Amino acid sequence: MDYKILTIIPARGGSKGLMKKNIRPLLGKPLIAWTIEAARQSRLVTSIYISTDDPEIAKISEEYGVKVPELRPAELATDRSSIYDVINYILDNLAKKGQTFDIIILLEPTSPLRKKGEIDRAIELFIKNYDKADSLISVGEVQLEHPYTMKTVENGFIKPFITQNTKSSNRQDMPVFYFPYGVIYLSKVKTLKESGTFYQKNTLAYAIERWQNYEINDIYDFHCVESVFKYQTQEVKE
Repeated sequence: MDYKILTIIPARGGSKGLMKKNIRPLLGKPLIAWTIEAARQSRLVTSIYISTDDPEIAKISEEYGVKVPELRPAELATDRSSIYDVINYILDNLAKKGQTFDIIILLEPTSPLRKKGEIDRAIELFIKNYDKADSLISVGEVQLEHPYTMKTVENGFIKPFITQNTKSSNRQDMPVFYFPYGVIYLSKVKTLKESGTFYQKNTLAYAIERWQNYEINDIYDFHCVESVFKYQTQEVKE
């Protein structure tokens, strides 16, 4: 069966942590361009939709090959706007034009550390498990900030966040925890509409590598991602 797959790339103009981060130059290209190019390289994606409220982001997106049909309504472009409301708005508008899809993918521009062919590998994993899976989310193993080592502060005193159920304090003896990163979120359209979340009853884990465990929220994240890109490029050349 051939599945109709829609990829949505959300990119608001407003950002408190790092102004204009979605179009900030990263190694010579706007940040969003890295995600657009990754999506365009997919041989399985049917259509790409850029959701933005910013004319400048729309212009840059079109320069990198994806036409922006409309700007996102202001009420869906605030700090408190739900990405699921945005997705439903897009799906409903496309349905009115006779465009329906089986699978939806969300690619966050702020998680640009994707390997070549990664989107298609995730899609193939999901399709292989289509009968028993509802969605798929990219996850990376938690490194330094392991829940067992995290603390809270109560009245100025440090308290454990989680009481360890292991006698050993060695990290090797602690259970493995994962954090969801925005490399890829994927779901059947039907189950996403029913649940209103990518975290569904049967959500596949798509494991990413340690160097991909970065999301850009502020300037420090940005420089980390920039350094990783430089290092990975150097490794490939060598």
